[in-house]
Amino acid sequence: MKGIILAGGNGTRLLPATRITNKHLLPILERPMIIYPLETLKRFGVKDVLIVSGGDHIGDLAEFLSDGSEEDVSITYRVQKEAGGIAQALSLAKDFVGSDRCLVILGDNIFDTEQLIQDIGTFDPGEDKAVLFFKKVKDPERFGVPSFDEMGELRSVVEKPAVPSSSFACVGLYSYPADVFDIISTLVPSARGELELSDLNTHYIVQGRATYYTLSAFWSDAGTPRSLRDTSIWAAKQRDILVSPTPSVSTAPIVSFDGNTVLVFGGSGFIGSNFIRKLITEHSAKI
Repeated sequence: MKGIILAGGNGTRLLPATRITNKHLLPILERPMIIYPLETLKRFGVKDVLIVSGGDHIGDLAEFLSDGSEEDVSITYRVQKEAGGIAQALSLAKDFVGSDRCLVILGDNIFDTEQLIQDIGTFDPGEDKAVLFFKKVKDPERFGVPSFDEMGELRSVVEKPAVPSSSFACVGLYSYPADVFDIISTLVPSARGELELSDLNTHYIVQGRATYYTLSAFWSDAGTPRSLRDTSIWAAKQRDILVSPTPSVSTAPIVSFDGNTVLVFGGSGFIGSNFIRKLITEHSAKI
């Protein structure tokens, strides 16, 4: 099975950081974001990986990951010359995949990979089925949302519906058989001029050739400042290096009045703006 990381997009929600490099090289703790989806592919046994990205910063990705040997994989690169949608980016992998299955992951999708593997168990999609992955979320209207019949059979995935038919989101991980590229060639651009992955998935669902797993594992689309922050906090907890932003009594800075001077010393906590304002208001003569 070949692996594909789709690492395109302009990263406009993470400006100005993305003016100077690819979004997928922004750090989650000390590790560039793209390491996380790469590790997910490796955990599925993938050894050959294609990274698809835009031309502006693909050199940065290649400089960081090179041929993949340091990560114990073989990495190839393709340039998506213009924005044509996720399915169009996937189509660039046709020659790379050949007659194999492929496992596709969006470059800003971060998983607790060990829990993901436990959720899935034995991964055996067969020869001709697409595999989708769903997770229950609080705001499904932000994502592709699956609908099911009374027997739990998958009926559709609708992109960002105004009224979601379920509380599940379609996460950025997909597995497709080799004919995926033939199907992409039949897709027509959406209203925003792009080839949509939801249309590709619908094709398999209508044909009765789609199956799915539901996940309990941590998952984040780390493409916004808030989600990037939340993902970094999750990663810190996983590695037991999280420092609480709320100082305890033993670690809080100590404030002392010495004559006409306010001294602040010691501790590893934070002094908030409300405290500073109160200090200035009540003790301005001593500062």
